[in-house]
Amino acid sequence: MISESTRSRNPAGHAGLLENVLALVSALAAFFESRFVLVAEESKAALVQVLILAGCVVLALLLCALGYVFLITGAVVGVAHLVGISWHWIALAAAGVHFLVALVLLLVARSRITKPLFRATMAELRKDREWLKNLDATNQSTN
Repeated sequence: MISESTRSRNPAGHAGLLENVLALVSALAAFFESRFVLVAEESKAALVQVLILAGCVVLALLLCALGYVFLITGAVVGVAHLVGISWHWIALAAAGVHFLVALVLLLVARSRITKPLFRATMAELRKDREWLKNLDATNQSTN
């Protein structure tokens, strides 16, 4: 009978609180270790996928740029042949058009970059700084 009452008061068996806490910490450590190992393995696989994706994107951009060069070259030669003008003049005109489009794009980018980004966030941060200054001032005046 004595052993039954002891067992009912201690449902974990004969282990004490310290042993149960150590067992819990050990189980949690094993759980997190297994999760970290899984994350590490998946990170390696994800890195390979990202590198392959980045390589494909870079190669696609390079091939698009080369295709564009060949398209412009073909258009210059075709227009020069149709018009009967030397291809040098047509190539210079095509270069001028490209420089003009690039200048317009740079002006658009410059007008966009002068506008501040994250206006609402910056306003909230300014309010937070003012609140902290006022809080500090009120704390110093009450002390």
